[in-house]
Amino acid sequence: MLGVLAFALCLAGFLAAAIGRAPLWAWALGVAAITAGAEFGVLAGPVGVPTPGLPKLLAWLPALALSALSVPRVRRAVVVAPAYRMIRRTLSRASDTARQTASSGTVGFEAEFFGGRPNFDKLRGLPPIALADDERAFLEGATEELCRIIDDWQIRRDREIPDNVWSFVKTRGFLGMRISRRYGGLGLSPQALSLVFGKVASRSPDVFATIMVPNSLGLGELIEAYGTDAQKRHHLPRLANGDDVPCMALTGPASGSDAAGGMRDIGVIVKGSGDGADGLCIRVSWDKRYIALAPCATIIGLVFHLFDPENLLGQGEDIGITVALVPAHHPGVNIGRWHLPSGSTFPVGPTSGTDVLIPLSWVIGGKRMVGQGWRMMLEGLAGSRAIALPACGAAGIKLMLRVSTAYGLIRRQFGSPIARMEAIEEPLARMIEAAYVMEAARAVTAAIIDRGENSVALSALMKYQATERLRRCVNDAMDLQGGRAVCDGPANYLQSAYQMLPTAITVEGANIVARALLAFTLGAMRSHPYLQKEIQACGDSDASRGLSSFEKAFLSHISFSLSIAISALVHNLTAGAWCGAPRSAADTAKWHRQLQRVSRSFAFVSNMTLLLVGTALRTRQKLAGRLADALSELYLLACVLKRFEDDAMPADDRRIVAFAASNGLNRFQEAIRGAIDNFPVTWARHVMAAVVFPFGRPYRPASDQLGRAIVGLALEPGPTRDRLTRGIYMSSDQADPIGLLESTLRQVIAAENANKKIDRAVRRGTVRRFHGADWIGDAVRQGVISDSEGMLVREVEALANRVIAVDDFDPDAIKPNYMNPGDNIRAAQRV
Repeated sequence: MLGVLAFALCLAGFLAAAIGRAPLWAWALGVAAITAGAEFGVLAGPVGVPTPGLPKLLAWLPALALSALSVPRVRRAVVVAPAYRMIRRTLSRASDTARQTASSGTVGFEAEFFGGRPNFDKLRGLPPIALADDERAFLEGATEELCRIIDDWQIRRDREIPDNVWSFVKTRGFLGMRISRRYGGLGLSPQALSLVFGKVASRSPDVFATIMVPNSLGLGELIEAYGTDAQKRHHLPRLANGDDVPCMALTGPASGSDAAGGMRDIGVIVKGSGDGADGLCIRVSWDKRYIALAPCATIIGLVFHLFDPENLLGQGEDIGITVALVPAHHPGVNIGRWHLPSGSTFPVGPTSGTDVLIPLSWVIGGKRMVGQGWRMMLEGLAGSRAIALPACGAAGIKLMLRVSTAYGLIRRQFGSPIARMEAIEEPLARMIEAAYVMEAARAVTAAIIDRGENSVALSALMKYQATERLRRCVNDAMDLQGGRAVCDGPANYLQSAYQMLPTAITVEGANIVARALLAFTLGAMRSHPYLQKEIQACGDSDASRGLSSFEKAFLSHISFSLSIAISALVHNLTAGAWCGAPRSAADTAKWHRQLQRVSRSFAFVSNMTLLLVGTALRTRQKLAGRLADALSELYLLACVLKRFEDDAMPADDRRIVAFAASNGLNRFQEAIRGAIDNFPVTWARHVMAAVVFPFGRPYRPASDQLGRAIVGLALEPGPTRDRLTRGIYMSSDQADPIGLLESTLRQVIAAENANKKIDRAVRRGTVRRFHGADWIGDAVRQGVISDSEGMLVREVEALANRVIAVDDFDPDAIKPNYMNPGDNIRAAQRV
């Protein structure tokens, strides 16, 4: 009994020391005390003087080693200095672009998960969705008006944005929404910009892409943040009022997602007729493609690798990635041709130039910013990237849910609305979950950016999650609406989303790259509690000072590693029972505790990965991708819990939150399990599995019963359905296909009881429902329904027939006319 008690005390002391991050000397004393107690029989008895021998002496080695390592000079020589030299050598081999990438931007709330103890107060401190009066006026005024004048079918058919839409976009400031008011822009907040993007995207993906580029991937933000005063005064007002249309020329044939590392577009500093005092120019050659807005651009943000072989700038030969402002009409610039990405209409095309001379003053920021282009773009555009495509993804998902629930109640098969079929519940439940989750994440992320953060990792996470979930929802909507969805024409409200989706997934680097190389790998570099400090110390030009800084961070890292491992084990053994939850989270306390629990598991696994895989993580892309998935689920669940509180905890939404939380935790579990099962270090694989899954996999997907319940909420017109699909453009015009859906849905619900009576009569054979027969009149005459019910059913039948109808065309009207044979060959010959 004494031995059991002693073991329990030792174990408790070990856990307390590990979680409390006790110093090495305390560990040395503790281990020495345990060793002495064991040898003198204090722990298990009988008490007595130990007999000497080699085993007894060897038992003191751990205590002696810890004691030695407690001496700063010994610890530094044996452990710290070798680690410092190894990491320093590794960093010296990294390219300047890689170093800029690793240190660029800030971190958002995702950083909390790398520490294993997310501070929900920090998240809850972010303001809920709130707009200034002028922002709300723009959203409800000009944005609504833009959506009303858009004819999405006309855009798809004619393969161009109509002049009236272009004119409206320019004159009402849609191209300068991010530019501050002092330069003539609208100066919208990230939250307002996100809502504008989402509303326009729900109406027309092509128009969304057209206004997205200047406000997300555009020059205005870069010029305002990094440009010279002269550049700001000249370019920003012209960009804001639409006199200039910008494009960002980054991607080339050899670079693709490796925009910096694979760049072959080069500029060379030369003496010439530059407009500066030193008369320096840049002779630049480039070949770019996939450049959004290039066919109609008047100003190009040209990204190239700058060299200075004569060291005219005094910065060495290899200057680095640089961004310059080049007018589209400048001599030697080739621009104006079009790509046709997945049949989309928004302007995108190539641009090229050979030995084009441009003044050094055209570099954004002038001479002081040469070679800083990659950092400039990562920091300046990360926040925008986290706004635009997530807004589009969230809006698209909400639109898919809105039209699918409406169509599902209108379209009848097997004697009932298809939305009532159990097989249809599954995709509808997925859409509901995705709509709730991505709107929550969109709003939280916009608030984070509004606070001044611009996390590259968070932007990658949001981009790939939003567009991948949209892909699933678009496919579900297409499946649910079948032939109605695949026949294009004026009545088709799904075709644009289906066509444009591959472009959204590909733009700004394919999702494969965003998931495997950015979301976790870069997130870990920037968000880990100690890794960035260690890297900065190793990069210090003063080796002595760097070693001192490194030692502090390195020892804290080791202490953190032990603490988070023990903490994860304890909370997994206790199923998160000791994890805390905010006092106000009565309805969601369970999910807060589970999020705390899995956060510790994620921090433990990610920390082990960084310690054991290190710089090889960039080549372990399956591992990084799975950890990115796990991180995504943590962040998205945290956003869901915040949204529920921000929305004042509606009773009906509790079931939606439970559905999303159950599935999110299960997906986290599968992602982290995949990372552990395929971890490249065998012994670590077993340790991680024992810590994270001591009793097996604890989480299961949401039940079918819960899925049925939330589908019922979304099918019922009312506040829950409106809350799930808020922020998208809705028409009340029956001449509009979505307006027709909404008005028909209201009438279908009103006629539901009458239709049930008719269905029963049809099954009995008293009413024959065939073409050419007045079966509604027969039902009235036989007393199955009343006269007023008959009038309602006739109206519903006419509306429903319009909803399920598909367009057809004369053969001559659908012949392609956008390219002639040999067009590309002739263009190449002209060049």
